[in-house]
Amino acid sequence: MNISRLLSVAPMMERTDRHCRYFFRLLSQQTLLYSEMINANAITKGNKTRLLNFSEIEHPLALQIGGSDPKLLAEATKIGVDWGYDEINLNVGCPSSRVSSGDFGAVLMKRKDHVAKCVDAMAQFSSNVPISVKCRIAVDDQDPEKILPSFIKTVSNSGVSIFIIHARKAILSGLSPKDNRKIPPIDYNLVKKIKTQFPQLEICLNGEIKDLSTVMNFINDGINGCMIGREVYKNPSKILENADEKIFKKMDLSGKSKKRTLYGALLKMIPYLESHLQKGGKASSVLRHLINSVSGLEGAKLFRSTLSENMNKKNQPEIFEKALKLVNFTDKKTDVEGTQFESGLV
Repeated sequence: MNISRLLSVAPMMERTDRHCRYFFRLLSQQTLLYSEMINANAITKGNKTRLLNFSEIEHPLALQIGGSDPKLLAEATKIGVDWGYDEINLNVGCPSSRVSSGDFGAVLMKRKDHVAKCVDAMAQFSSNVPISVKCRIAVDDQDPEKILPSFIKTVSNSGVSIFIIHARKAILSGLSPKDNRKIPPIDYNLVKKIKTQFPQLEICLNGEIKDLSTVMNFINDGINGCMIGREVYKNPSKILENADEKIFKKMDLSGKSKKRTLYGALLKMIPYLESHLQKGGKASSVLRHLINSVSGLEGAKLFRSTLSENMNKKNQPEIFEKALKLVNFTDKKTDVEGTQFESGLV
């Protein structure tokens, strides 16, 4: 599969699970989606079905792996490829102390040669599925102007040509993961310099991007694409509803926009929820990703309270449908071309 990385949704722990990604895909057919970070050890030894299953409509879909053992990463890569993921991504950017203590995530930026060994091992088992690396510009007291070009050069020499760079340092002691997303200063210009210095590489930018016009500005500046995280989760329709038209320039045969609508996507989540419940799943596993999806619209507060107050009741699809009627959607168009509901999970 040819993947466009013009826009992607960042891997987010306890956020971008298969239910969340299914909903996002109903809003944008083109945006590249990522799994949560999954430890290579868990993939190789854990419940693969629970960890890796996804719905076929989620493509294009990348699997993000955390780890530092080349052998385990290679094995996890092969499993991910066999499972059907379209890209395998190595996490070299997570600043969590729990992750760092396990010797993976952003701490690996201090071991560029070892990262090169890791991705080389992964590539041996990728069967031509692309391997990518998500990193920071530096960690702790490293000088980003020196460490980032050196890191990119060393790791790319191992064969990786795709880098997603969160344009901030990671401070591994003293700052929480949340603070690491806000406090270290953002440096977009350094990432632009990296693209200029390594024009043959695919360089994508992550960090504090909040709208599609900013994405287009970076693309026009030569960046290969942008990755957005929390802003998509907080306000999915703001980013994804217009992405196929504005970023990927997708139109129907008559030249009209293929724009989807939040209302249409939420309606399609009703049969998805029904199928999930029929298989013994919990309603909250799906609804927790939808409860804030209508933020900013008239009736959003009633929508949220209706769902949260009735989360444990049995007739969740009916409650969800009633909650939708409490919201004043600006666009209720539902006959949009695009993804049809399908209940099969591979």
